[in-house]
Amino acid sequence: MRSDEKPGRKAASSPGEDAPFRLDPIGLVHSPFTSQAGVPVQPALAEPEDAGTIEIYEQFAAGLDDIDRFERIWVISWFHRAGPVRLRVTPYLDRQQRGLFATRAPSRPNPIGISPVRLLRREGRILYVADLDLLDGTPVLDLKPYAPTFDVFPVSRQGWLEDRTPHSGRADDRFAPDR
Repeated sequence: MRSDEKPGRKAASSPGEDAPFRLDPIGLVHSPFTSQAGVPVQPALAEPEDAGTIEIYEQFAAGLDDIDRFERIWVISWFHRAGPVRLRVTPYLDRQQRGLFATRAPSRPNPIGISPVRLLRREGRILYVADLDLLDGTPVLDLKPYAPTFDVFPVSRQGWLEDRTPHSGRADDRFAPDR
C-alpha cells in the first residue's frame, strides 16, 4: 500500500498504471424496475408511483444520522446492468447521435449514476424514496444531501437539450447489456 492510500481503498491510478479503483457499495436500491425499459430517464420525469427503498448496509447505518432532515438526497450509484461502453450514443430524449459525455447515457467507461431522489422517510437503515430512476438491485456507492444553495446554478446554455421537450419520460432498452 502506498503512503497516500487508506485501508480498503486504492489510490487513483493514471492511465497505464496497474492500480485500479476499488469501490465498496454502502447499500442497495430496491425498486419496481427490473429492466431498463420503462424506467424514468431522470428523476425530474418520474411519476408518483416511481418509488422504492434504499437499504444501507449495517456498517454504514450511523452515517444516516440527520439525513431525514433533507427533502432530497443525491444517490451516487453503479449502473450494474449498463451495456458496453459507447462513445457515441443516441440519448433517450433525442434521435441524433451525440458524444457520450454530452449525455447522461448509462453505457459509460465508469458507469456511475447520480440521482437527486426525494426522501420520503427513514426507518432505521431503510430510506423510502420517490422520483426514483434506478433499477432494482443497483449498488449505492454514496449518498449526499441535495442542497439548493449549492446544487442549483442558473445557466445560459444547455447544449442539445435547449429545444427539447421530453417526448417520453421513460427509457427503452437501447443501453441494455445485450444490445
